[in-house]
Amino acid sequence: MAIALTWLSHASWLIEVDSHRILLDPFFTDNPAAQTTADSWDSISHVLVSHGHFDHVKDVEAIARRNACPIVCNFEISQWYGDKGFGSGDLPAPIGMNIGGQIELPFGKLKMVPAVHSSTLPDGSPGGTAAGFVLTTGSRSLYFACDTAFFSDMKHYAYGVDVAVLPIGDLYTMGVEDCLHAIQTIEPLAVLPTHYGTWPPIAQDPKTWAEQVRENTSAKPIVLGIGERYEI
Repeated sequence: MAIALTWLSHASWLIEVDSHRILLDPFFTDNPAAQTTADSWDSISHVLVSHGHFDHVKDVEAIARRNACPIVCNFEISQWYGDKGFGSGDLPAPIGMNIGGQIELPFGKLKMVPAVHSSTLPDGSPGGTAAGFVLTTGSRSLYFACDTAFFSDMKHYAYGVDVAVLPIGDLYTMGVEDCLHAIQTIEPLAVLPTHYGTWPPIAQDPKTWAEQVRENTSAKPIVLGIGERYEI
């Protein structure tokens, strides 16, 4: 089974599993680091949403409408998109989950796991609980921590995954030091940084991060440029 990850800037990822193309937290409009636009995305099978902040939902609606694909998110956000017409006409209903829940999707098993973070939607509506995802497809597992602080229970949800995608930006999420603690806790085979470099408050040097990962953990650091692809 072919699996590939492409970093699209900020915390946005394209996840490809065989013929399935999944976008995680697409944010291109008003994103100074983005090198693509919301209207350039076709053949998307699912959109995953970790929480309600604008820099994670900004382009979800446009892309899901364009592709008539399901939005996978927490229950409160699923209701928010339901009020926007998803679930009627040609638009599939959002798939609302909650922490600890798992669903079988065409590309694998997706589990919604805790994230220590806030979640409010752009119009001020409550965004439910922020989350991460563990994707199991074939014999491989991937952990998308999404926006979160470090917390020791990561070990219970993501220990020994093949690939972990962890934030390093600091200020709004864990930074480099806590990311190292997370890697030491979950012991992934490979780790990729996310949620950094978009604006000065979350600027980080990923090469320095990678050096520290090599020095302090057994994981293989993978640093992608925007638009670069990593095959698992």
